[in-house]
Amino acid sequence: MIEQLRNTTLIFAFTLLLGSQANGQLFPGGAGNSLGGSDRPRPLPMDQAFPYFVSIVDTDTLTVTWQIAPDHYLYRHQFGFALQSPDSEGGQSPEFVLPDGVAKNDQFFGDVEVYYDGVTATLTASESTLPAGTSLIIQYQGCAEWGFCYPPQSSVYPLVP
Repeated sequence: MIEQLRNTTLIFAFTLLLGSQANGQLFPGGAGNSLGGSDRPRPLPMDQAFPYFVSIVDTDTLTVTWQIAPDHYLYRHQFGFALQSPDSEGGQSPEFVLPDGVAKNDQFFGDVEVYYDGVTATLTASESTLPAGTSLIIQYQGCAEWGFCYPPQSSVYPLVP
């Protein structure tokens, strides 16, 4: 009876160990465990990693402000903006100003400037470029410090109804 209980316990422990190993191989981004699972973090969704908001300051000035998640950064050289009115085929590129970033030797792009915590871009456009129905096209890219790089993003933000 004791021998049978010991064998059953060994089979159960072995099955549990194999199941944990298989789970770690099938789902490598899963939560870490002491039986071989990965401790690598999961990427945050874009809207949590790099949330932003747009403000219309006056008739020819807009700001776009990002609140960057901890251990994440945005690339200075990956920002781009365009104003698109409903009656135009292409977009107009407004002038924009960004503050100086932090120098970083990045595994993907080499020596770059990046932003941690937050950054605000100030855009200047002429009054005539903001007719009713104008949208702002916002382009950016960032990474997590632990090595995950998000693909370049392009969002359309309606400015004037």
